[in-house]
Amino acid sequence: MTSENEHTGDTGHGDNHHPHLAHHFETPAQQFESGKLGMWVFLATEILMFGGLFCAYAIYRGNHQDVFLYGYGALDKMWGATNTVVLLASSLTMAWAVRAAQKGQQKLLIGMLIATFMGGVGFMVIKGVEYKAKWDHHLFPGTMNAFYYEGGQPKHPEALPHAIEYIDGRNLGGEAHGGGGHAPAGHEPAEDSPQHEAVPGDDAHAAEHTSAEPASAGVRAEQNATAHLASASPVIVQAVYGAPADVSTIKPPASPADMGVNDAVIDQAGEVSMPSAAHTQILWNDLSSDQQKKVHLFFGIYFLMTGLHGLHVLIGMVLIAWLILKAKKGTFGKDYFAPVDIGGLYWHLVDLIWIFLFPLLYLIH
Repeated sequence: MTSENEHTGDTGHGDNHHPHLAHHFETPAQQFESGKLGMWVFLATEILMFGGLFCAYAIYRGNHQDVFLYGYGALDKMWGATNTVVLLASSLTMAWAVRAAQKGQQKLLIGMLIATFMGGVGFMVIKGVEYKAKWDHHLFPGTMNAFYYEGGQPKHPEALPHAIEYIDGRNLGGEAHGGGGHAPAGHEPAEDSPQHEAVPGDDAHAAEHTSAEPASAGVRAEQNATAHLASASPVIVQAVYGAPADVSTIKPPASPADMGVNDAVIDQAGEVSMPSAAHTQILWNDLSSDQQKKVHLFFGIYFLMTGLHGLHVLIGMVLIAWLILKAKKGTFGKDYFAPVDIGGLYWHLVDLIWIFLFPLLYLIH
């Protein structure tokens, strides 16, 4: 790697003292290498910190796979992929800025630093859009999350049905029809309680509720699918990993959304099939009561990892803004570009961490 020009015949303390040489270094080259070594040590500690978070992620996901697969439904892969492209592009412009500083190309250096800074701005704006979509549905980190349970009961029962509808709607492709999807079976709020639990024989109430309100396009589609199911007189056998667990749990389906991804469907001819056409993602009703109480763990890890990474992006933007100001004053050139080079190392680490976060969080399935 190109390093700063060495002092020729100067100890660093004579009359020809280098303007950017600290008094405790003998030569600019020594100062440059020491600075890079210090940054590498710092980056190693950053990797250790995020490595601990990656280990926590692996442990929780391994122990609660269905919980993570369900929580994943709240994330938007398009925005995550866009942010990945933005950061990769900013990493390219940062490397270009370092090269421009080494060659003394001031205008190109300033332009590439500004482009890198704007990449950071774009990343944070997109992350803000993602966070807002979750906050609008009460998917906060910690105890404020709609899925947080306390004493065996949801701490925010008024927010839970809306959060369930949001994630189930996304998993069922409901957003393609206007963003809402359809509410998960068994979680329509009743008049006298914050959360209505579905019980056997509750189909009459569902039919009455359906006839009392105009059917939207999404509801009509669900009614058509339900009618198709009824024409074949299917029943659902609750199954574990595709194998029926207990024949006594046979019940008529209220809707396609009431069928779990591991449930088997038996038609009049006795044929057994899996309802993959109904949905391929895990829905709220697919989770056991114990799993439902742990959904907030996914969002806790999501906000911790992405929030900490976002903080590092903001720190990098402050560093780049300082480099832009220095570059405009003509501070950097062929004989002095250490801050640009070291700042570039930090920005590349920020990009690298996101390269790991994106598939772990956004591409779970």
